[in-house]
This record gives sequence, structure tokens and C-alpha cells, in this order.
Amino acid sequence: MQEWIDKRIAVVCGGTSTEREVSLRSGRAVYDALCRSGCHRVTLFDLTADNVSELLSSKPDIAFLALHGKGGEDGCIQGALELSGIPYTGSGVGASAVCMDKILTKQVLMAAHIPTASFAVKRREECDDIAAVSEELLEAVGLPMVLKSPCQGSSIGVVIVRKKEDIAKGISEIFTYGDRLLAEAFLEGVEITVPIVGNDVLTVLPDIEITSEREFYDYKAKYTSGLCHHIIPSRISDGERERALDISRQAYRVLNCRGLSRVDLIVDRQRGPMVIEVNTLPGLTEMSLFPDAARAAGLSFEALIFTLLELGLERKP
Repeated sequence: MQEWIDKRIAVVCGGTSTEREVSLRSGRAVYDALCRSGCHRVTLFDLTADNVSELLSSKPDIAFLALHGKGGEDGCIQGALELSGIPYTGSGVGASAVCMDKILTKQVLMAAHIPTASFAVKRREECDDIAAVSEELLEAVGLPMVLKSPCQGSSIGVVIVRKKEDIAKGISEIFTYGDRLLAEAFLEGVEITVPIVGNDVLTVLPDIEITSEREFYDYKAKYTSGLCHHIIPSRISDGERERALDISRQAYRVLNCRGLSRVDLIVDRQRGPMVIEVNTLPGLTEMSLFPDAARAAGLSFEALIFTLLELGLERKP
């Protein structure tokens, strides 16, 4: 920790995605933790579309990425930092881009024989005949189904459809976010997340069961006090836990994640643990899952932040 006191650390947050407000909260939490630890050359950098060059020209010793969503979690800022020779926390360009795109993630997982829900993909131009598309999705994934915009985070752009007559409305809602739609079979079971820290050597933090007072763990449930509950450890069997942790390690490796990532799964009642998605820059707010798991492992928030900084320096551009 002492070696970071005089280093120039830029905590990069904000951005232009739909998760901007969450990112600002994550960034502030990291910034405050570094200040409490005596780092006197740390800056809180609110990234916008107009000041990327300012960040790059400031040449910090390292950028701590507390960004979420498009432009921050998808490899864009990672590529700019690499071109400028600035080390940063989290995964590289390729892993960030793939994990941000839920369709690409599922295709990689299936190719690696890592269990995930059956799915179908549609583009806007393929959906002129909504009735026909609805029938195709029903045949491919059945009911209930989950419709997603593939490049959103924090459960933005997610619709659960339980009745055939609601598919068309769900499709229309998803296309307000972009031109592609991911339809997945609905998994019935316990929702858990497995936070992982590391580059070559991985540390798997305690798994967390997520329950919600709403229909599912959506944006409002995630960031409104009292609407969600984190249960550590998850209320699953030892066999299910062992399988979930093994699957999570496999997903982290095959997607080439670095630094940290959070693997979200459903422990399906019939098929066991199934990967939903992988978050390469998970939230670090007061209500976020990753800090909760670290605390359960005996790792303070400050210690977690310094661990991530060290891992960021291990992979210099």
C-alpha cells in the first residue's frame, strides 16, 4: 500500500452510457478509499465524449477504471489507454469487448462447452413480421423467455416474457436500445454471482446469492436500498457450489479476463449452474456485490482496490 502513496492514480468514471450514474458512484467510492489510505496524487476523472485526450495527455501512472457500459466496459477506453502506454485495471480490449456483448459471450461459452441457457438472436431488419418472429423465438427458447439488448448492463434492456401475446411488445422495447435482440430460455432456480480476482493466479471470492423484492434483479432492485438482498454464502448444495465455482473459473479463463470479473449464474433446478453473463468491470458502490464478497473473504475495500492496482501493473501495455 505504501508504494502507491506518491503514484499518480486516475480514477476514471462517468462515461456516456446508460450506467453513468452508477459509474460515478463506483468512482467516488474508489477515490475516497484511496484518499483515506493516504494517496495524495489521486484524481477523480469524469470521462465524457470530449475529454478523452485530456486523460491520455495527463499520463497517470495507472488508470483505475470504474466505468460501466458502452465506451468504458467494452474495450474502447482500454484501447486508447494501451495506445498511450498507460496501464489500467481490469481486462484488456478483447475480453472487454466480448464480455460486454452478451451474444458474443454466449457464443464463446457454448463453443467451450460451458453451460448457458439456449438462445436465439434477431436483428431489427429481420423482425418486420413480428408474428413470424414470435413463433421462431417460441420454437427456439420456449416460454417463459428473457429478451435482452445484448450490450447494456445493470439489467437495463431486459424483459421477461411469460405469455405469447407479450412477445411483440417485448421485442419492440428491446429495439429501443439497439438493432440486435438476444432471446434466452428462462432459467428457474437460485441466482448467484461468483466474483474472481487475478491475472494468471485466480482468487475466487465467496459466492453470493441474490434475491430481489421485484420480478427479477433489475436496475431498480440493484441500486435501491431494501429491494435486494445479498446472501453469503449462497443457499445451494456443496456439489452445486463446487460446480458453479469450477464453471466460473473456466468462463474467466476462456474469455481471457484479467484483474477482476464477476460471473453471474443461475443454479437451475434441473440442469444445475448455468452462466448468464460475465461482468469485467463490476460495480464498486456501497450496494455492489464485489465489495460484499471481498469483505466476506476478510479483504477490506481499500485492500481490494490496491490489489486491483497491482494486477493492473502486471499487464503493462
